[in-house]
Amino acid sequence: MFLSHFPSFKLKTFLPYFERYSSRCTRKPHKSPEFVYASNVRINELARQGKLQRARKVFDEMLERDVISWNSMITAYWQNGYLRESKELFVSMPEMNVVTWNSMIAGCVENDCIDDATMYFRTMPERNIGSWNAMISGYVKYGMMEEAARLFDEMPKKNVISYTAMIDGYMRKGEIDKARLLFERMPHKNEVSWTVMISGYVENECFDEANKLFQKMPDKNENVVAMTAMVVGYCKEGRVEEGRILFDGILFKDNVAYNAMISGYAQNGHSEEALKLLVEMLRMSLRPDESLFASVLSACAALASPVAGRQTHAVVIKHGADSNVSACNALITMYSKCGSIFECELAFELITSPDLISWNTIIAAFAQHGLYKKAVAFLERMVLRGCEPDGITFLSLLSACAHAGLVSQSVSWFDSMTRNYNITPRPEHYACLIDILGRAGQLDKAYNVIQESPFQADLAAWGALLAGCRAHSNVELGQLAGTRVMELGGESSGPYIMLSNLYAEAGMWGEVTRVRGLMKEHGIRKQPAYSWTEIENKVHYFLGGDISHPKIREIRMILKQMNLQMKKVLDFTDFYTS
Repeated sequence: MFLSHFPSFKLKTFLPYFERYSSRCTRKPHKSPEFVYASNVRINELARQGKLQRARKVFDEMLERDVISWNSMITAYWQNGYLRESKELFVSMPEMNVVTWNSMIAGCVENDCIDDATMYFRTMPERNIGSWNAMISGYVKYGMMEEAARLFDEMPKKNVISYTAMIDGYMRKGEIDKARLLFERMPHKNEVSWTVMISGYVENECFDEANKLFQKMPDKNENVVAMTAMVVGYCKEGRVEEGRILFDGILFKDNVAYNAMISGYAQNGHSEEALKLLVEMLRMSLRPDESLFASVLSACAALASPVAGRQTHAVVIKHGADSNVSACNALITMYSKCGSIFECELAFELITSPDLISWNTIIAAFAQHGLYKKAVAFLERMVLRGCEPDGITFLSLLSACAHAGLVSQSVSWFDSMTRNYNITPRPEHYACLIDILGRAGQLDKAYNVIQESPFQADLAAWGALLAGCRAHSNVELGQLAGTRVMELGGESSGPYIMLSNLYAEAGMWGEVTRVRGLMKEHGIRKQPAYSWTEIENKVHYFLGGDISHPKIREIRMILKQMNLQMKKVLDFTDFYTS
């Protein structure tokens, strides 16, 4: 054999010599089996590199081709998105084998042509188990479970791949019982079958079942994919510490495992831990995927840390994810929550093709910062770009009106939802309008909105009315709103405290005592407020009444000194104005 003389043969080393050899052979093509074999290897290597024109040139220059040559070129085309060229080669192929037909089925499935895949499957002269599995996997991919089940039942012989594909399909559809029955019926299970079943349970919010199955799984501590699925499950359940223990037990962590743990931290409010783990991941030279950046930027937003946010932004750019719309949307949110509205707008302008979420995010950012005119200007740009606003867009506009105290504009936008955009207002839109009217002291109008709403007023609506009554000392209407809030079983202490303060201002001390008693009875406590500041890349939290800060003595000493200075200023002012 041509290559048998090269026991340590490496294709990349050999390619330049082959290129020269191949070019000389254009005048005198070789027919030898060694040459055909070497050409097939060359085609596959060039296809892996995406160099299809050069691969086709090698193919065309072959005087003799075997079935592997044709199959390699056909597969190379569809793997790179050129299904039409695959079909043309397939038609011109002198003799096909079952591998050729299977390749065409897989190519059609991969390139969103499931009907063509079905046509090839039905017309192929003979099938092997790979043909059946390829077609079943195609149906599963497109959610066509009835067709997949029919084919599965017709199969003359099934293997572990057949069963696993069906289980995966049922889990994707949320048909857990069917997946479980099939899993139990499997004559042989491999690690992929176990992993698909466990991941399916996790995705369908059945963590207890996932955990039970994981405990039974053979060699579970050697399966990174199954362990990662369980990490995701623990984090979804809010059991982040247990998820971290399992994560630490993974011997060879890949980027998927890191992504799962970092996202879990971010989703559960453990922002600092998420950022620390990202740093560890980068030090391991692992590449974060684009979806992870959205989670990490959310963590920066939760910390309201512009320094951490900018550092993460730099990592996003370094890894080429700054063109990813999801990551850019997260950047907008992060800069908005950090108070950097200029950088927020800049992040939006860098998006080549903003989607609906992009527009809604930037409009919401302007709304949160009270920039009503900017929000409206971007709505107009949005419509001009052919992107239709939705309910979230108008919720942001109403929020902008609330921050700016624009009552008439808010009513106008609310009405235009149905009139101009055919959008039916949802309960949250009604609650926002009630809040705006309540803040403006138009409490009767706010109450009328509740009565005229097609929805049963929820906690948000009654809470907004109660806040307006508290701000404008309307005890009678406030009492009604407060009663409704309590009946709806709100667990927040805010409405109770507002109602209690409203009664206190009116001198109704008996009612104050009653409301406080209800809070105690329902186990509702006032959540202490906290603030934070970032100093030398470290975020310091200050909680009301908390003494756990490591420098609490120094903090108290400085506060005493500031208090004395404030008193001196006060005394001086009193003396000077007397």
